[in-house]
Amino acid sequence: MVHVVPNLRNQRLKKSRKNQIRLLSMHSLMRFTPSSKLFTCSNHFAPLKFSSFIAATMSTVSTQNDTIAQKTNHPLQVAKRLEKFQTTIFTTMSLLAIKHGAINLGQGFPNFDGPEFVKEAAIQAIRDGKNQYARGYGVPDLNMAIAERFKKDTGVGVDPEKEVTVTSGCTEAIAATILGLINPGDEVILFAPFYDSYEATLSMAGAKVKSITLRPPDFAVPIEELKCTISKNTRAILINTPHNPTGKMFTREELNCIASLCIENDVLVFTDEVYDKLAFDMEHISMASLPGMFERTVTMNSLGKTFSLTGWKIGWAIAPPHLTWGLRQAHAFLTFSTSNPMQWAAAVALRAPDSYYDELKRDYMAKRAILVEGLKAVGFKVFPSTGTYFVVVDHTPFGLENDVAFCEYLVKEVGVVAIPTSVFYLNPEEGKDLVRFTFCKDEETIRSAVERMKEKLRK
Repeated sequence: MVHVVPNLRNQRLKKSRKNQIRLLSMHSLMRFTPSSKLFTCSNHFAPLKFSSFIAATMSTVSTQNDTIAQKTNHPLQVAKRLEKFQTTIFTTMSLLAIKHGAINLGQGFPNFDGPEFVKEAAIQAIRDGKNQYARGYGVPDLNMAIAERFKKDTGVGVDPEKEVTVTSGCTEAIAATILGLINPGDEVILFAPFYDSYEATLSMAGAKVKSITLRPPDFAVPIEELKCTISKNTRAILINTPHNPTGKMFTREELNCIASLCIENDVLVFTDEVYDKLAFDMEHISMASLPGMFERTVTMNSLGKTFSLTGWKIGWAIAPPHLTWGLRQAHAFLTFSTSNPMQWAAAVALRAPDSYYDELKRDYMAKRAILVEGLKAVGFKVFPSTGTYFVVVDHTPFGLENDVAFCEYLVKEVGVVAIPTSVFYLNPEEGKDLVRFTFCKDEETIRSAVERMKEKLRK
């Protein structure tokens, strides 16, 4: 069956400023960007003090928590392994956006909808009665579609029944992989800045987290440092390519070096590839496609980024049977199964013609150009973004002491939201000069944000 894919640009919803602000509500928080740690005043965060401005904004949350405690006559409780993972920076910045009527280029959810042919497939599945529990590891048709797409993209054939597991978004795929394959005390290496679900879930698993920092301007992998970091206790390396928040794509040379180290030291690789279809200036390479790597790799992905359907929470993990066993054991006790009708629609989506993916890339490259050129005109030092829909910039030309202070000023005085990147590091000092903008918005919104910064942002 051939599905006609309407022109993406014609599908963009024309939203008024009022509707844009409504989109910033807390209820629209989703995995489209990584959630992040609260600006807590822990010892390691001392250099970037939690400002009174943000603290005042979060007073509403604190008041709500106090009310809960008073009504129940008990203090709020949380396990020690999760004490440091509190209210996210995305909640904080979205509250500030609402308060100040700011344009949100911080949180990475689209302000336009997904394609009609996919939504219609979900509606039809509901009408066809596909509304009860789905099979735990995925609707057969979706497992097959995932395997087909992976074969087409990477050249690697996988068994849809034994090597593909459907999850509730990629965040659950990450959780199932970590909880199913990592033991307490295992070392896992991350590349900072990183999606903080990684650290939180590793904490739940009792793992020891090691971090290697990717530094501007090109955020290259420091291979020699990686060699020194791997130890006899290293169980896995977690990679995100294309990389959020930097927009970096891991090169073939970098991936080959990492692969050699993993084979030499018997280390697993977990790869988060949710932005694989948003690879603009170079080829996306899946680690599992490299020689000798499929047997030690879990590849994780989702529908949300490619089809602008983040609320559906359809993700998956691809791995050889001996690794699939562990992640499915965890998956069975996390969510058991994922939304049935949305899985049927996801199968239709993954079989979209190549023209859909080509137009998607063209559309986002046009948005990227508008934002990048605009940020340069404003006076930022802009670092290359070869994938994802994020751009990282150096804010220091504007004279603020760190990324937190700059983002406060930007939202309060300029009316634009960005994300301070220090929350994506084990050592926040490493990210204090950088902030992240997103271009997963319609062109009018991006242009409006740029114009505000040109008009009000002063060096």
